[in-house]
Amino acid sequence: MQDLVQKLQIYKSEIGEYTATDEPSVEAFRIKWLGSKGLVKTVMGAMKDVPVEQKKEAGQLLNDFKLFVEAKFSDLKEAATASSGGAEKARPDLSLPGDTIALGSRHPITLMRNKIISIFQRLGFAVAEGPEIEDDWHNFTALNMPAHHPARDMQDTFYVDAGSNSAVDWLLRTHTSNTQIRVMEKGVLPIRVICPGRVYRNETISARSHCFFHQVEGLYIDENVSFADLKQTLYFFVKEMYGGDVRVRFRPSYFPFTEPSAEMDVSCFICGGKGCNICKKTGWVEILGCGMIHPNVLQNCGIDPEKYTGFAFGMGVERPAMLKYGINDIRLFSENDVRFLRQFTSAT
Repeated sequence: MQDLVQKLQIYKSEIGEYTATDEPSVEAFRIKWLGSKGLVKTVMGAMKDVPVEQKKEAGQLLNDFKLFVEAKFSDLKEAATASSGGAEKARPDLSLPGDTIALGSRHPITLMRNKIISIFQRLGFAVAEGPEIEDDWHNFTALNMPAHHPARDMQDTFYVDAGSNSAVDWLLRTHTSNTQIRVMEKGVLPIRVICPGRVYRNETISARSHCFFHQVEGLYIDENVSFADLKQTLYFFVKEMYGGDVRVRFRPSYFPFTEPSAEMDVSCFICGGKGCNICKKTGWVEILGCGMIHPNVLQNCGIDPEKYTGFAFGMGVERPAMLKYGINDIRLFSENDVRFLRQFTSAT
């Protein structure tokens, strides 16, 4: 015990005479005395050699010694900081302006999706959503596309391996029409909904197409619904989306779930109708497909086609967004390039 007291007195004397005028000297002091292999830790280890009856007294001495070293280190650090002007440097200048907080932004696809939804909601359309992993019935068969129907080849599908014991063919939906089928199956008429969501097709990725994209599809079923109702609904949408100067044309087309069917084009905003890679040099860009709901589809969902008629339409979100914002490559939407996304901060 006497040896421990003498050792601590020698250490205190040495520490009391220690001076440091710079941060390296202070750090050297810390390492020597308070480091993981420092003398304070070493001397603390002497407790194991102290007799049991003296451990309380020795513990108090060692604890006081540790506090003495820590206080000396604090004084040295403060003195070194003051001598180097660090105290002034550490004091904030309250006259400086605050740091600018970077604003986030919504993705352009989200902006366009919300814009489309808001336009149709003003016409009384509700929003309906469905699953992205779908069964064959809701994605194909109920839409007048039975097995081996050639229209299935129009949509190169990603199928999901559910195992040999599964009696259902599962797939990634190729359109949001599956949601329309699920709404019709509920049998609550009249129906006026739009169905936004992500869809998947096994297509070659290029400036004009991608293996996944977004759609908004619309469905209206009631008594005495005509093709004229469909055209006026879409005219309203286009004028609200692109302005009153946009030119529109309808072209006859084919979809197994609508009859008659049409595709709707608008004049290309990228090139002003002169021709570019987006409009395939034609000056026109197809934005949606539409038509009167096929009676077979109504029957598949338990709706009487003799009493009810309706129309449906569907559009990709990426292409209207490209027209709206002057984007010439669909791949930019999914590359997460911050320089691209920052351009839409003010659009939120």
